[in-house]
Amino acid sequence: MTARVLEHPPAEEIRLEEVLHALADPARLEIVRFLAAAGGEVPCSAIDLAVSKSTTTHHYRVLREAGVISQVYRGTSKLNGLRRADLDRLFPGLLDSVVNAAEGRRADTGPATPPTP
Repeated sequence: MTARVLEHPPAEEIRLEEVLHALADPARLEIVRFLAAAGGEVPCSAIDLAVSKSTTTHHYRVLREAGVISQVYRGTSKLNGLRRADLDRLFPGLLDSVVNAAEGRRADTGPATPPTP
């Protein structure tokens, strides 16, 4: 049985305009905000988006193809994590600024809550 592997852009091919485009959508920004709060890999199902499953899949794909997140299969679960090291090296301070701004806009609803182990 062959392991399923998803394609990710190498760090040297991550482009600022693609990252900014990926972060411009509120649902994708919510995914990034949640992953930043979680500090590690989480399954897609841990993040509750108010969109259809196919739209959720699209949002994850846009983030992965832009180089914002990594996705790996572990058994039957697809786990997501931020490519923080790559993004911080390529665009210092960008990810923290975006996440902090998103947190500020959501101040009335409280901080992102990662799943409890």
